[in-house]
Amino acid sequence: MKRRTITAAALAAVLVPVAAAPAATAGPTAVRTPYVDKRVNACSGPHPGCRPGAVAHYWYKRGSSVRGVGWVYASREGVRSGTARWLVKKPGGTWKTGGTWKRAKRISGFVEVHWGKDGHTGPKYPKNTRICVQFKGLSKKACVTLK
Repeated sequence: MKRRTITAAALAAVLVPVAAAPAATAGPTAVRTPYVDKRVNACSGPHPGCRPGAVAHYWYKRGSSVRGVGWVYASREGVRSGTARWLVKKPGGTWKTGGTWKRAKRISGFVEVHWGKDGHTGPKYPKNTRICVQFKGLSKKACVTLK
């Protein structure tokens, strides 16, 4: 009987700290990142495929109405070469050039080009800003909105 009491006491001594540990780490002292990172993409033109396609990585602080654009990516399927740029339009504003014309690199079956780099760098725009990618000689643009 003593053996069972010791075993039960030992088991209780082990289980109490283990059960309390998750509650301690999930409380108000848990670290939350102050930034929200998002990626938006869009395709334009006939499907299947993106002719052209756009992807933008953006970030913002929680509760902020300002969006930072880390990078913009443009692609076009079914071609062997191309030159692209990206355009930006703030809410209520006019279209401005975001990135200069760049020669796209060929990847089997499509071309791609990008501007910027990863991380919380790059230009900042208000919420609901539109970003479009445009290829020379193609009237269609692919556009995304920074929510």
